[in-house]
Amino acid sequence: MKFVADFHIHSKYSRATSKDMDVEHLDKWAKIKGIKVLGTGDFTHPVYFKELKAALEPAEPGLFKLKSAAVKRTKKLLGDFQLPENDTRFMLTAEISCIYSKKNRTRKVHVLIFAPSFEVVEKINARLGWIGNIQSDGRPILGLDAKELAKIVLDISKDCMIIPAHAWTPWFSVFGSASGFDSLEECFDEYTKHIYAIETGLSSDPAMNWRLSQLDKITLISNSDSHSPSRIGREANVFDTKIDYYSIMDVLKKKDEKKFLYTVEFFPEEGKYHADGHRKCNIVFNPEETHKNKGICPVCKKPLTIGVLYRVMQLADRPEGYKPEKAIPYKSLVPLDQIIADTLDLGVATKGVQKKYTEIINNLGSEFNVLLNATRGEIESVSSVGIAEGVLRVREGRLKIEPGYDGEFGVVKIFDEKERKNFSKQNSLF
Repeated sequence: MKFVADFHIHSKYSRATSKDMDVEHLDKWAKIKGIKVLGTGDFTHPVYFKELKAALEPAEPGLFKLKSAAVKRTKKLLGDFQLPENDTRFMLTAEISCIYSKKNRTRKVHVLIFAPSFEVVEKINARLGWIGNIQSDGRPILGLDAKELAKIVLDISKDCMIIPAHAWTPWFSVFGSASGFDSLEECFDEYTKHIYAIETGLSSDPAMNWRLSQLDKITLISNSDSHSPSRIGREANVFDTKIDYYSIMDVLKKKDEKKFLYTVEFFPEEGKYHADGHRKCNIVFNPEETHKNKGICPVCKKPLTIGVLYRVMQLADRPEGYKPEKAIPYKSLVPLDQIIADTLDLGVATKGVQKKYTEIINNLGSEFNVLLNATRGEIESVSSVGIAEGVLRVREGRLKIEPGYDGEFGVVKIFDEKERKNFSKQNSLF
């Protein structure tokens, strides 16, 4: 069965997250987006884990669905959205922030854990609770070597999976320019054989990762790392396999290109750490400019935050544009509300944009259906000439992006002011 999955999100118990990051709101937005399998995130947090046990019940092997009481709450939350029945499946997932010293350097590596049952999670939480404080944040910070985390989790259950999160971000990742490693082996030592996948993160796409021969046997996955319900699915994975935990894990372990159809990606320039720069000094550089300035900010004379593009170039052993055999394809998209906002020249959160977003979803079924499958005519018939053109331009990559850097998201521009005025005239004539 073909379906969309987003494994990495956070709960309301993580720092800087929406108070609506609970299973009912997540279920609502999974339906709106067209996501079938959604990670719970944050299963290590005691209060959230208790809530998960209260709201979820077993479905297919290793996956969970909402209990009837939670389903009723979701229906109330849907409000003006009128969507076909689509029961979301939840997978037990969490992210750990490992901060430790290795080879005379401080390392800050974020690691995802996938688990098949509440019983396994209880054992993981108990073990990690002996090591550090797992109650203070949904993504706990532990003074634990990433290799030791893998050992603990896999000793509890071989059915768990360990995946480096957002593998390229400068500060908290396995390949990060500020605190990472040059290879998976340097990080995980003998446990590297159990690392079957990495998460590419918002600031890199598969094509950038294909430049590293060391990743040829590694499955590249993409997830939203969302901190608010409406942002789930901004990156995701599309499978054609049985919907159960073990089938999905098997696809990831085997890098099965017949069952792993493609990933859905941000345009990497839109990510917060794609380019190099200094936010406070308003300096943004491409790798050539960074090299020319010897990695130093010309304004404050301090080291620049080295972004993902530069870091990939440092570790790459292949030219740009190289594509290895059996590579999983990908499609780069922009969220629908951003396309609508750019077309109308309004803010994403404005009533006009949200009203049009709801109308389109109600008529065409889900956001992913609109972005991936709907024809120009179908989109135009329920929105406008401009919005339909915007979706097509995104599919074809015909847009401009001011790259993100040093924690600032990139800025996507699909239309200029003249084009918006022309669309306005066409709508008036229609």
